[in-house]
Amino acid sequence: MERSFFERAHDVVRQVPRGRVATYGQVARLMGAPRCARQVGFAMHASPGVAGGMPCHRVVFADGSLAPGFAFGGPGEQRRMLESEGVAFLPDGRVDLARCAWEAGR
Repeated sequence: MERSFFERAHDVVRQVPRGRVATYGQVARLMGAPRCARQVGFAMHASPGVAGGMPCHRVVFADGSLAPGFAFGGPGEQRRMLESEGVAFLPDGRVDLARCAWEAGR
């Protein structure tokens, strides 16, 4: 049986290591759906969250911005979770992708 889009997105995101981030577009490319970054966002919003084994907090926008309404505890929670893993931020609040981007599929 073929896995759903959301299941495939979750499979990719589960591979993002602690202390690294992936972009929505990168996840979409890795799952073979390069024009579906927005749908990856929907999949993360519908995921079981960190408590369910889904490190959705490790997925950010292409410019390193965080999700404005992070679904699992409010907008500051995503940053707190990433900082606790050692993810570096730029002075403007974006993730430092030069230092913390996951290298898979690049």
